[in-house]
Amino acid sequence: MSEMDVYEVIAHLPQRFPFLLIDRVKELEPGKRIVALKNVSVNEPYFPGHFPGRPIMPGVLILEAMAQAAGVLIFRSRGEKPDKSSVYYYVGIDHARFKKPVVPGDQLEIEVHIERELRGIAKFNCWARVGGQTVAEATILCAMQGGGGK
Repeated sequence: MSEMDVYEVIAHLPQRFPFLLIDRVKELEPGKRIVALKNVSVNEPYFPGHFPGRPIMPGVLILEAMAQAAGVLIFRSRGEKPDKSSVYYYVGIDHARFKKPVVPGDQLEIEVHIERELRGIAKFNCWARVGGQTVAEATILCAMQGGGGK
């Protein structure tokens, strides 16, 4: 198992501020699973509009954090890094459930397991937790377009 700091995460994802939603990787088992962290700050650009007076992290961004963790897992599993033509994108979201709001000050822990990969499309089982309590879960499908570089 290996850890990754934010600079290693950036090297394995094409997303950048304000859309980079992974701050660190706690655990990574290539070809199997990843546990990543997102520190939720009151300074996030979406909070003034979601919602004024009661900031809540949008559920779609929790799902995006899951996809980004899956992307890091796939790139690291392949021993590749994204290049300018690489896009790792959603092709499906199933069984998404949101159990508790995520608010400023929370540390979102995202766990993603590869269920299977076939013809460039991978299926992942994902959980998001705060303080050990599940706040969201989903099964996602992602595909690679373009090529990763070494």
